[in-house]
Amino acid sequence: MAEDNNTPQAGAAEGEKPQLKFSLQRIYVKDISFEAPNSPSVFKQAFKPKVNLDLNTTSQKIDDDQYEVVVKVTAQVNDSETGTTSFLAEVEQAGLFRISGIEGAQLEQTLGAFCPNLLFPYARECVDNLVNRGGFPPLMLAPVNFEAMYAQRKQREAQQAQQAAENTH
Repeated sequence: MAEDNNTPQAGAAEGEKPQLKFSLQRIYVKDISFEAPNSPSVFKQAFKPKVNLDLNTTSQKIDDDQYEVVVKVTAQVNDSETGTTSFLAEVEQAGLFRISGIEGAQLEQTLGAFCPNLLFPYARECVDNLVNRGGFPPLMLAPVNFEAMYAQRKQREAQQAQQAAENTH
């Protein structure tokens, strides 16, 4: 059996990098909400949706090597002609991850991009199910590239830091 020479084994000599460990411990719904404030009148008109989608991710350290990551999806659908709210669906899809041997920017990217990529399909399914149970046609959310979102967020943060530094001089 071949060994991966890039990953130090448990009990590696001092000074070597610790073994990288990543595992998904649990996936769960942290919060869920569905509102159809204008029902049943909204069902009497032709459904011409205008979808406003908001995505947000957060993470927090729970224990030494355990982190909670939450993907929050908010979908507000209005009638495109009248602006009347058809429904509002909110889902906070969460996961517990055990991560060790990853630090700094690599850990931040793992929590901000990789973990949300794992959770989002569950959030999509949950939103679709909520909307369908609310009596509306399925809302099939497109896949999201959390790597690109993470890169954009880091770029904005760097620009803000640069502007702040320029303003202090």
